[in-house]
Amino acid sequence: MEKNCEKKINVTVWNEYRHERFEAAVGAIYPNGIHGLIKSFLDEDPALNVRLAALDDDQNGLPPEVLDATDVLIWWGHLAHHEVPDDLVERIRDRVYKGRMGLVVLHSGHHSKVFRSVVGTNGNLSWGRDQHEIVWNLLPAHPIAAGIPDHFDLFEELYCEPFYIPQPDELVFGSWFEDGFIFRSGLCYYRGAGKVFYFQPGHEYCRSFYNEYVQRIIKNGVKWAAPAEIGYTVPDSAPMVDYKLTDNF
Repeated sequence: MEKNCEKKINVTVWNEYRHERFEAAVGAIYPNGIHGLIKSFLDEDPALNVRLAALDDDQNGLPPEVLDATDVLIWWGHLAHHEVPDDLVERIRDRVYKGRMGLVVLHSGHHSKVFRSVVGTNGNLSWGRDQHEIVWNLLPAHPIAAGIPDHFDLFEELYCEPFYIPQPDELVFGSWFEDGFIFRSGLCYYRGAGKVFYFQPGHEYCRSFYNEYVQRIIKNGVKWAAPAEIGYTVPDSAPMVDYKLTDNF
């Protein structure tokens, strides 16, 4: 029998990990942290090798040796976007742009320095009370939508338009909320040689990360965002071309 030698995708799940430690109601929902729960269901997939990182860890959980070994970075932040060092944001953006790492941003990460820097936006949107949400599958043939029905239900914090983001390259999911608002809730960007997926569910007071479809979407998003096998080194500058391709003919 041949051994499966396919390379695993190295995933780092980054979380502020503040709400869960300092707010009893959130800690009761996510006793091991939001990132701990995400790791638990990602660990079910043998193609993924998952580690955790948090804001209050040494070097914010992402020292160079960890970041450089990460194929896909999952990001959840809310209270402390301003505490993330600018030099770390630059290193993350650099890895994404060079096609060395994919980025999956969840819920309130829309206002993170990382999402705003990589995508190029202020990330502003409108929000409101927790309520019934229907997530609609708008692009069923997309890899991130694999195994997801035409719609599914959540109880979530209202995020709604206008969402001040660049036009997505691919809009995979859209949501309707019981107060009548809509939101572009699952969207993809190509930035440089890298890929970015933003997904709206994941309010700290809600149980969305326990939902089977949310879990499947995040798994799919990780595999979609994983670096492609690029057949050349993506340059870190704008090099001058001092040769002619026709010289090879």
